[in-house]
Amino acid sequence: MTQNPSPTPHPRLYLLAMGAGFAGLIAWFVIGRSLGVLDWISALFPPSHAGAGLMIAIMILMTPGFLLWKYYNRWIEKRLKVKGRYYEDGAYLPPKQK
Repeated sequence: MTQNPSPTPHPRLYLLAMGAGFAGLIAWFVIGRSLGVLDWISALFPPSHAGAGLMIAIMILMTPGFLLWKYYNRWIEKRLKVKGRYYEDGAYLPPKQK
C-alpha cells in the first residue's frame, strides 16, 4: 500500500499558514467590532431594519479582510510552491487535449 506523493512540498506548513491566515481573518473581525464599525454602520439604518443593517455592516467590514485573505493565499501558495488542481479549473479553463 503506497501513498501518492503530495503535489505540495510542505503540506503541514501550508496548513499551518492557512490556519494563521484564518486566525488573522477572525482578528480582523474582532478588531473592527471593538472599534465600533458595526455599531456605526448599523446606526445608519432605522430600528425596524436593524438586522439588515448589521448584515450590511458585516459585509462592509469584512470586504477588505477577504481581499487581504485572497492576496495572502496567493502569496503562500507561490512561496510554498503549492501545486494541484482546483475545483473551478474544470469550469473556467479550456479542456486539455489528450
